[in-house]
Amino acid sequence: MKLASYVVDGAEAFGVVKDDGVVTMSGRFGKTLRNALAAGHLPQIKAAAVDAQPDCKLSDLKFLPVITDPERIACAGINYRSHASETGREIPKQPSMFLRLTDTLIGHDGAMIRPTVSTQFDYEGELAVIVGKGGRHIAKERALEHVAGYTCFVDGSVRDFQKFSVTSGKNFPGTGPLGPWLVTTDEIPDPTRLTLMTRLNGQEMQRSGTDLLIYSIPHIVAFCSDFTALAPGDVIATGTPEGVGHRRNPQVWMKAGDVLEVEITGIGVLRTRIVDEKA
Repeated sequence: MKLASYVVDGAEAFGVVKDDGVVTMSGRFGKTLRNALAAGHLPQIKAAAVDAQPDCKLSDLKFLPVITDPERIACAGINYRSHASETGREIPKQPSMFLRLTDTLIGHDGAMIRPTVSTQFDYEGELAVIVGKGGRHIAKERALEHVAGYTCFVDGSVRDFQKFSVTSGKNFPGTGPLGPWLVTTDEIPDPTRLTLMTRLNGQEMQRSGTDLLIYSIPHIVAFCSDFTALAPGDVIATGTPEGVGHRRNPQVWMKAGDVLEVEITGIGVLRTRIVDEKA
């Protein structure tokens, strides 16, 4: 099942993606997808969608971040050996996590904002985990039971700020596309068998199997639950492979007018356009 968050007829909603449309589920099963996850409504939503017909087309929607209001956005840094190698970093002894703010998120087909204070705006395509069941001190062996599904993510990075402070370089508003939708775990029982690709203006910049993560998704979920109480709707980004712009020769920085796509097999394509921040 694919679940999207969106605006239609001026109202925020979420629903099940079917063919080229959506079956809206908000109202019946909560105001937001996060509410529905917290209430454990995924089985009822799946049942309600079986014989339902789409009530609006995907082309008529304005996509929102698949989770519009997560309590936490936790991101793994240096979690592919290829990326560790290209950056000259040592392999971390545990997942190297940092946090993002909610206002960094944007939806599929939205505008990713290049800040006025920097020209070193970089992409990092990633697989993101959406927490379905919260918990603290979750065992690795049970961690996937706490996952609702998976989606695509861009960890937009302002590199000249990041080299002084990861928090600042990763938290400019409008730099974190998340979507286009959540694909539930029944459709992706093994998240290590996916392929991630990042394209800038149609040119492939990154490609990797998700089996090459240094720390597995169960390990990351368990680790995060040790330092914070995870909640339904939390977003956990799993890290980016090699091919980022600042490690290329010559370096590649995103600019206004560029189109960035992150595609993950089994999920789909998350697309965004780059715009300059308004003065």
